[in-house]
Amino acid sequence: MDFDLFMQDVVNVARTDIKEAGYEEARTPEEVDEALAREGTTLVMVNSTCGCAGGVARPAAGNAIHYDKRPDHLVTVFAGQDKEATEQARTYFEGYPPSSPCFALLKDGKILEMVERNEIEGHSAMEVSAKLQGLFDQYCEEV
Repeated sequence: MDFDLFMQDVVNVARTDIKEAGYEEARTPEEVDEALAREGTTLVMVNSTCGCAGGVARPAAGNAIHYDKRPDHLVTVFAGQDKEATEQARTYFEGYPPSSPCFALLKDGKILEMVERNEIEGHSAMEVSAKLQGLFDQYCEEV
């Protein structure tokens, strides 16, 4: 088995999972800036192929948004794949070290809260969903 081909399949599944959940993919720094310049609340999911991303973060990202309150916009960047886009997104996460997977909740392009890898790893998808929904209760409007 060709490892590079295998990993490309893994990456493609990870991209598809999050896009099918309703997240807009930002693959360039310009797409990140455009997505985060919009008014309102934006949840950014920093995707990755590590075990906690696949096993917890992506399902949490999909489940959390089925809620009375949710962000106006859903965006994803892919750490390790779209490196420049991820670096650009992280410039908006002022005060937080790089982390993947993670979630950043922003309003009008300004960071409100982060759910970092250490708050994902070792937790269930439902626990992470509940944490995200708690942030939605605090910062987002009813849909």
